[in-house]
Amino acid sequence: VDADASTIELEIEDGGTTLIRIRDDGCGIPADELPLALTQHATSKLPDAASLDAILTLGFRGEALASIASVSRLRISSLARVDGRAAAAGAVIEQAGDTRTGPSPAALAPGTVVEVRDLFFNTPARRRFLRAASAEMAQITDTLTRAALTHPHLAFRCTHNGRTTLDLPADQSRRERCVAVLGRDLEDALLEFEHVDPRDPDAPAAWCLVAPPSLARGTAKAQYVCINGRPVRDRRLGHALKEGFRGLIPPDRYPVGVVHLTLDPTQVDVNVHPTKAEVRFRNPSGMFKLVQSCVRAALGQEDLTPVFRTREPPPHPEPAEAGEPARDAPGVRHAGAFGTFDASGGGIATAPGSGAGTDAFVDYFRRMAPAQKGIVYSEVRQQMDAAVDAAPDAAPAREAAPAPTPPVQRLKILQAHGSYVVVEDPVGILIIDQHALHERVMFEKLRARILDQGHPLESQRLLMPVTVRADALRQELAAGLTPLFTLIGMDVSPIGPETLAIQAFPSLLFTRGVEAGPFLDELIDAAEAGLLDPAESTASESAIHAVLDMMSCKAAVKAGDRLSDEELVALLEQREQVERSSNCPHGRPTTLRISLADLEKQFGRT
Repeated sequence: VDADASTIELEIEDGGTTLIRIRDDGCGIPADELPLALTQHATSKLPDAASLDAILTLGFRGEALASIASVSRLRISSLARVDGRAAAAGAVIEQAGDTRTGPSPAALAPGTVVEVRDLFFNTPARRRFLRAASAEMAQITDTLTRAALTHPHLAFRCTHNGRTTLDLPADQSRRERCVAVLGRDLEDALLEFEHVDPRDPDAPAAWCLVAPPSLARGTAKAQYVCINGRPVRDRRLGHALKEGFRGLIPPDRYPVGVVHLTLDPTQVDVNVHPTKAEVRFRNPSGMFKLVQSCVRAALGQEDLTPVFRTREPPPHPEPAEAGEPARDAPGVRHAGAFGTFDASGGGIATAPGSGAGTDAFVDYFRRMAPAQKGIVYSEVRQQMDAAVDAAPDAAPAREAAPAPTPPVQRLKILQAHGSYVVVEDPVGILIIDQHALHERVMFEKLRARILDQGHPLESQRLLMPVTVRADALRQELAAGLTPLFTLIGMDVSPIGPETLAIQAFPSLLFTRGVEAGPFLDELIDAAEAGLLDPAESTASESAIHAVLDMMSCKAAVKAGDRLSDEELVALLEQREQVERSSNCPHGRPTTLRISLADLEKQFGRT
């Protein structure tokens, strides 16, 4: 990469234990400098000591070539370019353990080829620590993938035992390269955002491409971070990436995302880790917030409501054979236990024998179990009864035209099973978990008051303090949480060697009937598990979020709570006003969408 190559090719055999051959078309190495490439402490690319404070090259890891040459059969072939023109001849140098030959002249194409054979041939003890070829190849693939994502202008090709494992063209955009590496199936779902400060061109810039929360994975392997063209595995930046998804994914899930950071090289030290995988910033909290806000902005551009995918409907039945009864088909009327159904769309016609089909349907409707309905059917039944009473007597079945479907008033909002709210939107039907949505609404209101407005929550003084047993360790943890207690409206103090007293409690939780003692125990449990640590500036917001998660969960309406029409309307209005309404603070979805196209497919309309 540092040689300004346009194409990098890898040829691997047996996971790299038998052969690793890397070929590029870069500037090459002059023949007289080839011995330096295999000499310890002599491979620096820095022209002077001042460059140590602003490193832009990738450099070497632990004098890699010299170390590899001592435990393998290594060969380097190179033809250098000088002022854009290839040298008259190339050169080859070889080393096997401690034995070195060359450099010697050779006819070569411009660029460099590094060939490593029989790794650890002279140190069999170390060779036994190598893992299976598949595991070693996985490590090679990961390293190559990170380099490819970081340098989309380069072409990368890789084969393993003659089989192509990677083939990426040159001059791709960042998004094109990410799609090629992460998978074409994610192309339409990936969300892109770029941050550049127009007032200060030298300020850190960020570009991110993330998958929606519904595509989060069980590990962090699909997270990639690049700083000034250097792929890194920095835990702090990985945490910032995940924090951007806070409240949209469960804690045990990890987002899919790629982040590119560009900043003044004097503001980052890349030599603090033996593998150069981690870096140190002069302004770590600023970089943390930059990544976090960039990811949040990317997610904020889209409707993150997950779509509920139904199964493919069964195929339409084949025409009946001669002598068989007719099967369902459009335009055919069928007799059943509760009347005659017109499959052409005419609705209920007549019941078998005499009497209106509507009467039978209403009777069937009345006898449905409440669990089957999920709505307030007493109101629907009254409307249907009124419609039937007002209807004229039905004519005999053989003479009657199909009667229209009972004029049931259309319900714009439906509460099902006391837990779910069903409402239509322009592209289908939304099914909303009332507890999860109200939890998100409560969380955003609490977060805005504390973090955006800087005001603590309202507090309710207790007539009699609530006491909680706590040993010395838990009392110490509670003392460390005092700033958080103040923010949320709690007053907790020790009143004995093993007792804590709650003098005041958040008004919100008090009015919702939340018990103060168990809530304090839960907070201390979280602190004991390391989830609430306001010590660091970047952790304080996480700690506040964790507490607000717990508060909003306890204050929100519960599954099974019957809501009035006014409460349902208010809840849906609040859904449109808060951010990230598609998920509760714990990452569970608040809403599922069934698209109209999916419904039509299930009913055979498409």
